[in-house]
Amino acid sequence: MYRILQYVIAILFGIMGFMLMEASMPILSPIIDVKFLKMGFFGVSLMKILALILGTGLGGVVGYLISAFVLDQGIRMSKHVERVLSHVPSQELMAGTAGLLFGLIIANLIGLAFYRVPIIGSYIPIVLSAVLGYIGMQLASRKGPELYTSLLQYKSAPKAKKKEKGDTKATAIQDDRFSGVSDAKLLDTSVIIDGRIAELCATGFLEGPLVVPLFVLEELQRISDSSDTLKRNRGRRGLDILQDMQQRDLIPIIVIDDDYDDIAEVDSKLMRLALERRWKIITNDFNLNKVARLQGIAVLNLNDLANALKPAMIPGEWIRVQVIKEGKENGQGVAYLDDGTMIVIENGAEYVDTSIDVMVTSILQTSAGRMIFTRAKGSKE
Repeated sequence: MYRILQYVIAILFGIMGFMLMEASMPILSPIIDVKFLKMGFFGVSLMKILALILGTGLGGVVGYLISAFVLDQGIRMSKHVERVLSHVPSQELMAGTAGLLFGLIIANLIGLAFYRVPIIGSYIPIVLSAVLGYIGMQLASRKGPELYTSLLQYKSAPKAKKKEKGDTKATAIQDDRFSGVSDAKLLDTSVIIDGRIAELCATGFLEGPLVVPLFVLEELQRISDSSDTLKRNRGRRGLDILQDMQQRDLIPIIVIDDDYDDIAEVDSKLMRLALERRWKIITNDFNLNKVARLQGIAVLNLNDLANALKPAMIPGEWIRVQVIKEGKENGQGVAYLDDGTMIVIENGAEYVDTSIDVMVTSILQTSAGRMIFTRAKGSKE
């Protein structure tokens, strides 16, 4: 195909050279005053024949020489456009295309009325096509998905009323799967292995349905079949947690087979699926959390939730802890709260395996967790 396009460009430039040479014949005829060149066949002079052949040949050679550059630039531009469009959700892309076509049709219909206007009549349709095409594309891409979702919900409402109460949950799951409702949440591999998602669903604070793509299950299976004992145990734990959640019916869980063969990484597939369906991602992965937020994807991080639910501590407050071990610095002791928060105790090394009262001096809060710095020296008085 690349070679064929090179020849096509060469032919086009050859035709352009032919047309330019034919247009310049009135200028060349007085300059070239050779009698035998004025001889011709079928009313066409030999000079004109040679000039047309020369113009066509030069145009074809020039076209072939620059065809590689033209094609490389076109391929580079098409790949850039493809990368940009791949991040646009499918619903917005289809709605924007339909809006562009509708705007162009309206612009041409209006332009016919101004076509006979002197001087500017032939330019008005061009301006209208650019303006109305852009407006139609923008309006459709912004409002199209909302109108489509509303239409689907309106159509499904009468059917839902006829269903029995036992079928209501199944109907909601099916509608959410195919209509792109934003209430669904994608589960990442890390949050499945973590296990806290099951306890969170049991409390009733998290609304579903939860969506597990097939490529996430395949990654869990690969981890379960790993030769590393730790990875194998984590993968099997994740599969057991999913099965337990389905059996306990804590929250609707959907397994979908959407996949992207052009993407290798599971996290990239997850983000693209979230962009297309307008779904949220539940994860514990710090890097996935950052990259997804940069792309405008709503992310629910269980670590952030756990940090928000930890009891608030203020400097000067006294708490009772049991010193577990010595710290890294000289004289430091380390203790832990029930929620796993690390407590660093100044001058607490001598109290290892002892429960003591410590005073909070400062608190360090990060995305990875929280550390509380305390002092054991002194008393409340």
